[in-house]
Amino acid sequence: MPSLTQILHQEHQECDHRNAIAEEASLAGDLDNARDPVLHAVQENLRHFRIEEEILFPAFEAATGMTGGPTQVMRSEHQQMKGLLEEMRQALLLGNLSRIPKVSETLMLLMQQHNLKEENILYPMMDQHLANQVENLIAQVKGFPHDSY
Repeated sequence: MPSLTQILHQEHQECDHRNAIAEEASLAGDLDNARDPVLHAVQENLRHFRIEEEILFPAFEAATGMTGGPTQVMRSEHQQMKGLLEEMRQALLLGNLSRIPKVSETLMLLMQQHNLKEENILYPMMDQHLANQVENLIAQVKGFPHDSY
């Protein structure tokens, strides 16, 4: 059975890949061809944040009693990144493709720092404190719905 760290690291890689595709599509300058990659990247990032905020963070907080520690920091960083994702979505809706790579670059810098903290600190703590729930949590992560855009 894979660990939560392994599953969530893979999710981070998938989000990074989607973000790169969205940035590349927007750089090409064709609004019709950029729409789906950008919207898909936004949705997949938001999905990942929801998995953490609705499933994993509450389970970790319940198991440890820590509600003001690492999960609070991660939620705060999620809020910053959600703002950038919305900025990308709005730029797309307004047809301002040149704005998307600029926002995407900022987003990627924040995500890299954020993901390092999660993968090196929080996720290993989750693996330790949620070991008896890992099978159920992984099933919930894998079954979490992909919203349509």
